[in-house]
Amino acid sequence: MTCKKCLTKPVIKLPNNNISLCKKCYLRYFEKKVRKTIRIYKLFKKGDTVGVALSGGKDSMATLQLLHSLTQQQRTTKIIAIAIDEGIKGYRDETLKFAKKFCKENKIPLKITSYKKEFGMTLDQILKKLDIHPCSVCGVFRRYLLNKEAKRNKLTILATGHNLDDEAQTILMNQFRNNMAAASRLGPLTGIKDDKKFIRRIKPLYFLTEKEIMTYAFLNNLVTPFNECPYAEDSFRSRVRESLNNLDKEYPSTKSSIINSFLDILPILKEHYKTGDINYCKECGEPTSKEKCQACEYSELIRK
Repeated sequence: MTCKKCLTKPVIKLPNNNISLCKKCYLRYFEKKVRKTIRIYKLFKKGDTVGVALSGGKDSMATLQLLHSLTQQQRTTKIIAIAIDEGIKGYRDETLKFAKKFCKENKIPLKITSYKKEFGMTLDQILKKLDIHPCSVCGVFRRYLLNKEAKRNKLTILATGHNLDDEAQTILMNQFRNNMAAASRLGPLTGIKDDKKFIRRIKPLYFLTEKEIMTYAFLNNLVTPFNECPYAEDSFRSRVRESLNNLDKEYPSTKSSIINSFLDILPILKEHYKTGDINYCKECGEPTSKEKCQACEYSELIRK
């Protein structure tokens, strides 16, 4: 088997396209797909200050490298990396070392904040005190801090490393939970409408699978041995991921079909839910759907 385009030894086979590509052709394919997503969905424009939510894992590292490369070419868009240290011993401290090294070598500003600094405890300490699922509190605090740091650094938009696998899982999770309001905020450009207190998120890797990103990261020396959070194993998402992977293995393109069919109805969902008002937390002033945001509710539990 040889590369479809240049007849040299392939590094990956793409089941959705049923083609094999060598390293050079694959990197070109990958980068072209990201540029196309940015262009079609107008994820950012020249002159923007784009933040990248950086964990040090393969997805966020690939996102940062690609956006840094693109903005270096046109030189008017600024890139800033934002990292959140949850305080997961033996995991986040190691991935952040890798992130710091990459940013230093590429002269990318890196802003780091932590649960310890903002909430008084690391995630490890919080979980010893509260009987709560790790992903529930961690997801709330991460989103909260990313938005605060994005505003603090005057970002126009915030890029995340979410990929096709992640989005397909989230779509199914929202279906299982009958949460179409949350589903309406998905897509390559998240959210329904602009708000001065919320920095909207973009997903440049939206149409790329986890396998494709892993291959890209490996070929660019962006892979660390700490890609999976130790708290993620027993989550609802992990069970959905396993089921979806099994389905996709037996019926290739299942994940892509979920994404494409969802994008067909997404404009209808956004139109339906756009009339709702955005509230602001009475404690911290951050956007929320309730009187008090979930981050402040968890913070109150921690203080008690």
